[in-house]
Amino acid sequence: MDKYDFYRTDLLVENEEMVRHRTEKEKEKLKESEGIQFDETRKGRVILTSVKINAEGEKRIGKKRGTYLTLTNPTLTHTDREGLEEMGGLLKSKLTEMTKEIANLKNGKILLVGLGNREVTPDAVGPLTMDRLKEIVPMYYSDEGSELFVYAPGVTIQTGLETADFVKAIVHEIKPDVIIVVDALAARDSSRLCKTIQMTDTGIHPGSGVGNSRKELSKETLGIPVIAIGIPTVVDGPVLIADAINTLFNYIATKIEEESHPSSRLSVSNWLHTPNKDADRTKLIPIFGDWTSWPHEERVQLFEEVLSNHDLNTFISPKEIDSWAALYAEILTDSISEWIQELKTSH
Repeated sequence: MDKYDFYRTDLLVENEEMVRHRTEKEKEKLKESEGIQFDETRKGRVILTSVKINAEGEKRIGKKRGTYLTLTNPTLTHTDREGLEEMGGLLKSKLTEMTKEIANLKNGKILLVGLGNREVTPDAVGPLTMDRLKEIVPMYYSDEGSELFVYAPGVTIQTGLETADFVKAIVHEIKPDVIIVVDALAARDSSRLCKTIQMTDTGIHPGSGVGNSRKELSKETLGIPVIAIGIPTVVDGPVLIADAINTLFNYIATKIEEESHPSSRLSVSNWLHTPNKDADRTKLIPIFGDWTSWPHEERVQLFEEVLSNHDLNTFISPKEIDSWAALYAEILTDSISEWIQELKTSH
């Protein structure tokens, strides 16, 4: 099968170069490679992945030079308030780190922008966050003017204008010192849906992950630092199909291995067991064929090729997306508000 980059994702950690370095041994190689500084640590329940790319790394993997931080809590659920607050606390501290080099920001102006379509729930995280952040604007307003600005421009199909043109006009008028952009993202791994936050100082291409790329919002296009915060809320349909089939293969391979175990005879149900991701899949080849041993990426590519000519080529979001969108709007509001308060009251 020929190699094509079918993947539509906004997450750097899902870039092809990053995916190739998932094992510990491969991560060590990545750390030693030129052009890319890679580091992965655990903060409580959150896995923090830091990737710094210079000019050489930009040429190598096709991603803009800058810093990319990914916060992931693999066990997070929409009812896990403690886990969400842990993510928010880490986001606030990293936001402080990413903006510490901006001169005189304590007395400067901050523009908060929420991208997306509030009428489409998976795309509404940005506007919903801005709705909440509007409440703190009066705290930073005086006779001399405001130090905080909140804006949700909508999407081109609603206004007829490019989001970047709206933002550029506002930047020209108020001359902020930094822009914080909040947006929903697309993922290529269903396990990351609503369990990951990406932060980057490279700006953002609205809609790029779903194949509807708009004008870039970045320091290069706007003349001031742009920090982008994104939540993956949708995944490509073929990826979800490949994930489901991968889970099915794991269950069947595990079941075959357990056939010879005496304990299997005591099972209440044939399917009440934990699948073994390392189960020998060669035993599935006589049943399903060689594709059971294909890498996950090749199965996704197969479904992309098959479905690209049909109306089934779509994006999927979690069934609890209403709760996720509201919760992230709340968590992001709290984190950004606390960051602004600490910044403005610092000595």
